[in-house]
Amino acid sequence: MWARLGAAGALRDIYREGLPERGVIPDRLGDLIVRAEAQEDAGALLSVCVQAATVLPLLAEAGRRGPAAADVARRMLEGRCVVALAATDSGPGSDLTALTTHVEETDAGTVLRGSKRWITNAVHADLLLVLARRRPGPHFTHFTWYLVPADDPRVRVEAAEGPYFTGSGTGHIHLDGVPVLAGEPVGGAGRGLALFARHIAVERLAGGLWAAAVCRRALADTRDRLARRGLWEQPAIRQRLAGALVRTRQLQALVQVSGAAVAAEHDHTGAALVKAAAGETADHVLGVCAHLCGADGFAAAGMQHRRAQAALFGIAGGSTETVLGSVADQAQALLARPGGAAW
Repeated sequence: MWARLGAAGALRDIYREGLPERGVIPDRLGDLIVRAEAQEDAGALLSVCVQAATVLPLLAEAGRRGPAAADVARRMLEGRCVVALAATDSGPGSDLTALTTHVEETDAGTVLRGSKRWITNAVHADLLLVLARRRPGPHFTHFTWYLVPADDPRVRVEAAEGPYFTGSGTGHIHLDGVPVLAGEPVGGAGRGLALFARHIAVERLAGGLWAAAVCRRALADTRDRLARRGLWEQPAIRQRLAGALVRTRQLQALVQVSGAAVAAEHDHTGAALVKAAAGETADHVLGVCAHLCGADGFAAAGMQHRRAQAALFGIAGGSTETVLGSVADQAQALLARPGGAAW
């Protein structure tokens, strides 16, 4: 899917002036996600979202400092290169300051050691974009991004087992003294967490767009099924589905209000609002749809399967609890803004 989108120019179309370093155009990103969500495997869409919202813009921005990142970004934009974002370590995913993957300086140059788990695109990546520790301690300047070739013999990748997102190439990565590409950090030494924070905001926006598309299609499929079975006129069923539809439209409205600031300014508070709403809304809406589908929901690729996959929105890119903490940190400022203003 990534190669097809790149070759058709569809990836270039979602960025301002066709340049990933300028940021995404929310409406165009949303259109791409809606089309893909209806036609493609969810795993393939996960693979695209991580690269289009985070990896490619990060590398394009970092390309101003180093030719290796710039070259990879160009190839990605054309669909000729797949890059896995290897941030999550073997420990808790939301606490990046606790990661143990680290760099070592050897006679042969800078090498990486450590393990990464549940990494999207790990299995079919050409390159790995690895977040690694350069010094002990939790200070935000102690972490840096590095590119490494995925086919290096000192890289071992295990496919993650399970029935969900099978097209995403998710896997676990083990690095045993792997030399970094071009011997240079990506985006400058010590800027790992700063770059991650900037670009994870857009990934959270993409997650909100995707969650809204998932909810809308699940509701449409459920409503059609109920109508075919002659159940749609029952008041209790109509009210249950209507409540889920209201929640979906609220998520769509929040994404619309927050999208411009997140895309252009990497607004962390707006991204946290979208991320929290996406996780909670998807869980509620898919739960309602699965319940209304009854036993048929347990069919292969049925609504219960879609419900399980929708749990992604409350976990990937930061758990709902983590982003709600970020919202709470900004509660006073958010509540001080006048009603009707763009949050």
